[in-house]
Amino acid sequence: MHTLITIVHVLACFVLILVVLLQAGKGANMGAAFGGSSQTVFGSSGAGTFLGKMTAAVAIIFMLTSLTLTYTATHRGSSLFDRSKAPVSRQAAPVTPAQNQASPATPPVAPAGK
Repeated sequence: MHTLITIVHVLACFVLILVVLLQAGKGANMGAAFGGSSQTVFGSSGAGTFLGKMTAAVAIIFMLTSLTLTYTATHRGSSLFDRSKAPVSRQAAPVTPAQNQASPATPPVAPAGK
């Protein structure tokens, strides 16, 4: 589910960039007033409403996916220990080797004599 939302988010980013770049700036109508032709793709009146509505729709999708991704990132365990299935066990203390094998801790017992 997280991957699907990420893919929709990236696609919304690219579409939003393209839609904003297709829109004519505020000064585009000024050139047409002095005899130049209008360079808009959708005509002089239809471009503003169609591209404006499309920009708003894609911006809403972008914001919703941003909020969803943020929510899932903060409520997900950030540690590997949180996501592990097996319980973590403690390591046993290392065994110290005998200090000297030649001299045992107890002195040897002398044989009972004759």
